[in-house]
Amino acid sequence: MGHWDGRAAAKENLRLFDSTKKWRRYDDERDASDVVTEEGCARILESTLINGLNSTNLLLLTGAGSSFCIKNAAGSTVTSATAPGLKDLWDAVKAKVGDKPFNDVIGLIPNGSTIGDIEKLLTQCKLYVALYGGTAGDGKLIADFVTNAEDAILARVDFVDADTDLTAHQALLRKIARRGIRKPRARVFTTNYDLSFEFAARGHRFAVIDGFSHAAPSVYDQSNFGLDIVRRDNAKEAPDYLDSVFHLYKLHGSIDWRRKSTDIVRARDNSGTPVLIYPRDSKYQEAFEPPYLDMTAALQSALREPDTALFVAGFSFSDSHIAQPIMSALESNMSFRIIVCDPAFLDDAAIAKNPAVVAPSTTLANPIHKKLVKLAEAGDERITLLHGRFEDLALALPDLVAETERERHAQRMRTLREMDAKTGASKP
Repeated sequence: MGHWDGRAAAKENLRLFDSTKKWRRYDDERDASDVVTEEGCARILESTLINGLNSTNLLLLTGAGSSFCIKNAAGSTVTSATAPGLKDLWDAVKAKVGDKPFNDVIGLIPNGSTIGDIEKLLTQCKLYVALYGGTAGDGKLIADFVTNAEDAILARVDFVDADTDLTAHQALLRKIARRGIRKPRARVFTTNYDLSFEFAARGHRFAVIDGFSHAAPSVYDQSNFGLDIVRRDNAKEAPDYLDSVFHLYKLHGSIDWRRKSTDIVRARDNSGTPVLIYPRDSKYQEAFEPPYLDMTAALQSALREPDTALFVAGFSFSDSHIAQPIMSALESNMSFRIIVCDPAFLDDAAIAKNPAVVAPSTTLANPIHKKLVKLAEAGDERITLLHGRFEDLALALPDLVAETERERHAQRMRTLREMDAKTGASKP
């Protein structure tokens, strides 16, 4: 998924597809005399985003594109400074197994020399093992390769820690999680394995309901999504619902999930079996196994609820088991609204060279994108299309609720801890 390298997130990066079938710039266009020649989309976009944020049911769907804005400082203890793309995963697997074993596997796979990404390679490897077995000979070679490849992928996607810059994630969570307590909690669905949303929530002291218990060890149970968090005050007869709480559904698993016996626990050690869906074509079938089935079913159920708004950013619609339920919701749920923010709609290179350019992309290959554009062109007002990145949307979303005193206090304490860390001062 493309993005504008070196450009800071800004509302000016956004382009809105309007009813005249034109991608409208954010700011007004003016001539040399400062006369407005064409109205920008700022006011329309703000109104649209506010309506989405105020919907009864607020959903966010994101994927790999949301992690490309994450940066780690030099000297970080995590494995990489940036989020990996498919090419990075290919390189990580090759480095893990070595050039010769890697090329040997390529030579055993039919048309292996034409395979260019790790998802297709692992798909072919799994098919090879299914056909020829994995206990001896070439079958064992490929089975061992798959194991090493999965280990390499698990290590490569572990790139977020407490010191990672998660400005965009924190900004977005601050705007969607602080809804009125009378409305259902905002729900975040992500296909990413990394811990960006968990650490972003921790930085703001937000509470995450993710299906895991609050005991030690933390154990997954689908029923935990039915729980909520309240603040009990002995001076009051009724408890207060805690503000800044959201639900997190990790559709393809997480780097800190481990299957131990019959339980799924949260752990960062090497014990147990990692619980995540690795990149390969079989992820559609794997998504219908627990716990992924619980997450997918929650998304499908949420899409059918009345007055639901779905924000999509950083997700390419390439996973059919997620994309198709969304298209089904557009067909059957007339109160369903979708706001899609993606840098694939327009020509990024042209915009980077000249921000006034709004040339449509000539490589809009994704069939879902084409259908969404077609529906928007036909006048479906439930669909809002934005050209931009995850971080652009995070900045453009309006703040519906003023910063709370609890959040200001958390920021003050963070500042003090950062000062202590820089000076080496001991804590009182």
